[in-house]
Amino acid sequence: MTLSSLFDIAPYSWSAIGSAAFCGAIIGMERQLRGKPVGIRTSALIVLGTYLFLATAFMLHGDVIDHSRVVGQIITGIGFLGAGVMLAKDGAVVGVTSAATIWVLASIGVVIATDNLLAAIKLSVLVVVILYGVDVLEAKFKSLGRGVHAQVKRYSKLYYRKEK
Repeated sequence: MTLSSLFDIAPYSWSAIGSAAFCGAIIGMERQLRGKPVGIRTSALIVLGTYLFLATAFMLHGDVIDHSRVVGQIITGIGFLGAGVMLAKDGAVVGVTSAATIWVLASIGVVIATDNLLAAIKLSVLVVVILYGVDVLEAKFKSLGRGVHAQVKRYSKLYYRKEK
């Protein structure tokens, strides 16, 4: 056994695996630094797992192989995982952004599996810009804090008043 054979993971790609870990880590870092669910480990594993499932599916050959079905099953499974982070709290649903983040993490894994590594990295940066940027805009423009965001605060105050 040689050193090169020890690190050989063919038919998978170290550059794709590194991209998956990097894309998941930068999105997960934003979530973890803000104390949100789906941190660095979870994000990196979602992107990596999606890449591995789809890359493996691309290697399968035969008359009944349909790669789009694998993508569909990934979407279904990730939807179930995302639903697990959402819950109702004080009359409002929370965790929707974390669920959406899980969904987009899987889509980045699909992009990596189709050998579009640079696009996946750019999309990951865009996701971080959206996650962080909207909070900056909401802080700057009070009119963006209406609707559900205002209701969460209102319900929380009413809930705590009833308890006292």
